[in-house]
Amino acid sequence: MTKKKILVTGGAGYIGSHTIIDLINHGYDVISIDNFCRSSASSFSRIKDITGVAVVNYAIDLCNLSDVTKFFEDHTDIAGIIHFAALKSVNESVAHPNLYYENNLISLLNILNVMEQFQVKNLVFSSSCSVYGNVTHLPVNEQTPLAKPECAYAATKQMGEQMVEDFIRAQGGHAVLLRYFNPVGAHESGKIGEVPFDKPNNLVPVITQTAAGILPKMYVWGNDYDTRDGTCIRDYIHVMDIAHAHTLALGSILNNTAPSGIDIYNLGSGNGVSVLEAIQSFEQISDLKLNYEIGPRRDGDVIAIYADNTYAREKLKWHPTRTIDVMMRSAWEWQQQLSALLTT
Repeated sequence: MTKKKILVTGGAGYIGSHTIIDLINHGYDVISIDNFCRSSASSFSRIKDITGVAVVNYAIDLCNLSDVTKFFEDHTDIAGIIHFAALKSVNESVAHPNLYYENNLISLLNILNVMEQFQVKNLVFSSSCSVYGNVTHLPVNEQTPLAKPECAYAATKQMGEQMVEDFIRAQGGHAVLLRYFNPVGAHESGKIGEVPFDKPNNLVPVITQTAAGILPKMYVWGNDYDTRDGTCIRDYIHVMDIAHAHTLALGSILNNTAPSGIDIYNLGSGNGVSVLEAIQSFEQISDLKLNYEIGPRRDGDVIAIYADNTYAREKLKWHPTRTIDVMMRSAWEWQQQLSALLTT
């Protein structure tokens, strides 16, 4: 049986690289586009170490329509696309909103244009729980109204979802919008994980880099929120649980003979964890005391959000299996591996 060819954009990135591993393990032929503006080519050697498969990557800019069109002219047998490629820093998007609108929206627009031109009918779009904004009721489900986005990154995800929905409505085909909560952790092999560029902004790499001595201290941004311990609450989900959801979502549309349409899924554990609780989990699994300080609130941060993942459990048969302690342990093991590589 011929393997179905899947294009993964942003394949060298954190979630993209882990998803490629899961796709390969489930029998797909994967090809990647990643220009390494926020990732490293070393991801593909790590993927090969884990799977034995050398994934071909094209280092083109998705904002360049002629290059994207040429790629599709050379690969007319693509059965589906998983579109990760986007800038994702909340802080950076607050400081440089135009960069985010230009990169995230033009790249998606070009993908949709070539999908129309080359009759590619299946798309999985990497969205975010940031589309919900500051909500009034928790947990959020897929019917929760989208509030005003708190940053340009969140705005591009709201706009991206609308672009995909309008495209499918006009052109037909199938799309799945996956709203991630907070992916953390690393592959169980310890051979691949998150590689922050410059200073990390996400909580878990900040924790692990502080523990490793790369950062002298970390800050908890605000402890006066209306939450159980005053710090922001997030829904942390292991990156391999997230990766497998993409494989399931892709299968659901590739094997679907129903009329065209859109599905939206929340990908979260269903449990809210505060910043201080995440720190306590790390300290417990590592037997280390983190050097942290309480700082002021940070622009762009949502106070609290966690998922109702019932729909993904029922329709995709997706079941996240890894606890916050497992997430922290795998992230710490990866950080130790990464630190060892950097010192050899």
